[in-house]
Amino acid sequence: MKNAVLLSALLLSASVFAAEVKTNFLDHSNDALIDEATAKAVMKESIPAKVWKIFPANKYAFLSQVEGGINAAGLCVVAARVMVLPLTATVRAPLFRPLPKMTATAYDAIPGATSDKCKALAKDKLKEATGAVVSNIVKI
Repeated sequence: MKNAVLLSALLLSASVFAAEVKTNFLDHSNDALIDEATAKAVMKESIPAKVWKIFPANKYAFLSQVEGGINAAGLCVVAARVMVLPLTATVRAPLFRPLPKMTATAYDAIPGATSDKCKALAKDKLKEATGAVVSNIVKI
């Protein structure tokens, strides 16, 4: 009986730890278009847990970069890029050597856009670029 209680407690604690997937996100975006917390949240919801089994967070990082803005004519131009970067073995710092076929960029432009529409476009393009990288890794 004592072993059964110990085993059930062990299984329960293992399921709690299994629910939290370790992730590693970096963001180098234009804050006028998308803030760091929003960019990381978009990538977190777009990248399934099985990707982290193939590219563990202690060896790889996903980098997002959203650039662009609104010009004087009111044209909103957005470029969103997502890359998988390896980390150094000793200090776990990212190396800017994107893995082959693990980079995606999504572009778009909207004429006569407001700031809110441009931010929404930036979020959509980041989601699209993240999905393109994920589709190269696993079948969705």
